[in-house]
Amino acid sequence: MALDDKIAATRALLAQAAADGPAALANSLSAEDMVLSHMIATEGLAISVFTLDTGMLPPESLELIDAARDRWGLAIDIYRPDADAVSAYVANRGSAYAFYESLEARKACCAIRKVEPLGRALAGKKAWITGMRREQAESRAGLEPVEVDPARRMMKYNPLADWSWDDIVAYAAAHDVPMNALYARGYVSIGCGPCTRALRPGEHPRAARWWWEQDGAGKECGLHVAPISEGAPA
Repeated sequence: MALDDKIAATRALLAQAAADGPAALANSLSAEDMVLSHMIATEGLAISVFTLDTGMLPPESLELIDAARDRWGLAIDIYRPDADAVSAYVANRGSAYAFYESLEARKACCAIRKVEPLGRALAGKKAWITGMRREQAESRAGLEPVEVDPARRMMKYNPLADWSWDDIVAYAAAHDVPMNALYARGYVSIGCGPCTRALRPGEHPRAARWWWEQDGAGKECGLHVAPISEGAPA
């Protein structure tokens, strides 16, 4: 499918999500989510936008919050982890960086810094919009444009599911969408600073996330789980 057709389909899905709302875009400050934020802002869609400031995001990522406001007049709501939960994690495990020690410790950190704040951000929403794409990871190969999130029993829209990375870059260039400065330094999949590095030649894009763990192509943080069905949530 040509990029113009993908753009039209994405805009239609965003409009559908807005109609099914209240709807919200979870903006991870990635190139994908900045593309969607641009569409939401320029189309004037009734979709709120939020980000999860984990307390460990690179400054290059956080700069995009102001860029979206200054360039498009788009306010990005910020959700942060519960301070007591973060303190308890550090006290119980001996370090804020205990996630390097085991998969269990890493997932526990993600649960505090990402999953719990996401629950608060989506409270009262009926439609959740993401910037996920099929080519990002093996675990996302079966991604559908419209799904039901099994954990939250709500509609989940993935309007960029069939976009390639080249499509994202082309759209961003054509519409002057601000991009994370880390992309120019070899980063592809950008999350928390301590959990993200630049991609090495020949690596799968997901390998640079949680780079000390195995299974470089299929790693997830717990925000996204496999859909249980299509159609409206029960």
